Amino acid sequence: MSDETLPLVSVVIPAKNEGDNVRTTIESSLNAKTRYPYEIIVVDDGSTDNCCNLIAPHVDGEKIKLIATPGIGAAPARNLGAEHANGTYLIFCDAHLTFEDYWIDGLIELMRSGLADAVSPGIASSTQPSLVGYGQTLNAKLGIKWNHHQNRPTPCAILPGGCLAVKRDVFSDIGGFDRGFRVWGFEDIEISIKMWLFGYKCYVQPAVKVLHLFRHVHPYEVTYDHVYYNMLRMAYSHFNESRIKACKNLIVHGDRAQIERQVLEGGAVEQRLRYFGRRKYDDNWFMKWFKIPF
Repeated sequence: MSDETLPLVSVVIPAKNEGDNVRTTIESSLNAKTRYPYEIIVVDDGSTDNCCNLIAPHVDGEKIKLIATPGIGAAPARNLGAEHANGTYLIFCDAHLTFEDYWIDGLIELMRSGLADAVSPGIASSTQPSLVGYGQTLNAKLGIKWNHHQNRPTPCAILPGGCLAVKRDVFSDIGGFDRGFRVWGFEDIEISIKMWLFGYKCYVQPAVKVLHLFRHVHPYEVTYDHVYYNMLRMAYSHFNESRIKACKNLIVHGDRAQIERQVLEGGAVEQRLRYFGRRKYDDNWFMKWFKIPF
């Protein structure tokens, strides 16, 4: 099969105050071998450290595009990047990754085979490359748990947002990342749950590994209210009443009633009705299938 017959892939990289990481991530992607034609779309989401100025020599408007926003948040920035993408497949990447040869190929070919509609690679620590997580699941408090090694492509409850590939038509069909989310938090959890409930398949591809810079502090402000708002909006969008109540009980910092009021005023009930009207599975199925104790 010649390269001319292969579909275009769009790599979408949101960035905010990433320092030199954006440049090294771009260069790693450009240096990695692939059979697929691809474009890179960087969304500079209101950075104040001029981090995206460092990639100016690479930006040409064709291979690499740069979009500037005033600071719209992680989920909206990803959606905006997708709107400017031309690819048949989208890969959302953090701005602090290192890639291996043919990483694009391994992800895309799993979807082209029909096995998966969305896929993530194994994700390792850039400081300890032997520590690899193979997709994620959730614990009793909706916290992330990394899966252990898999020998073959495997269904995965949660695809890490640090590197998440999805068919363009699937992404459009589900409406992308939640369009009401704030700043940061739960965007990869929500979109993974949404894909499963709508009847799509999420897999981890252990044959591909990327290196990820794990940080203990965000290079921009993230508050409890941001995270709780997104969690509760996700709950109203996808969960039954008992799980909504359980999510409310997880709000232990800030004003629970105010956060819920903001979620409801933000259209969560209307979104819930739309989603419940078209989904193939419910949240009980999802939690049981992946043995999530929530």
